[in-house]
Amino acid sequence: MEQEPIKGSVLTTAAGVAGAGALLSPAGLPILPGLVGLAVVGAGLFAAGTAAKKVGEMLAGGLNQSQEPKEEDSPFM
Repeated sequence: MEQEPIKGSVLTTAAGVAGAGALLSPAGLPILPGLVGLAVVGAGLFAAGTAAKKVGEMLAGGLNQSQEPKEEDSPFM
C-alpha cells in the first residue's frame, strides 16, 4: 500500500497555525505589540513614500507645463 507524500500546502497551513498559536500563547503575547508596531511603521513608510512620489510627479509635471504651448496642442485647430 503506497502512501501519498505530504503536500506543501498542508505543511504551510500547519506552520501558520503553529505560528499563530505561539504568538497568542502567554509566552508570545509580549512579542505581539512589537510586531504590530513594525507593521504600522511599515505602512507609514509606504504611505510617506507614495505621497512623496505623487508630489514629485506633480512638481515635474508642473515644470513641464511652463513651456510654451505647441500649435498642435490647441483645442481650436
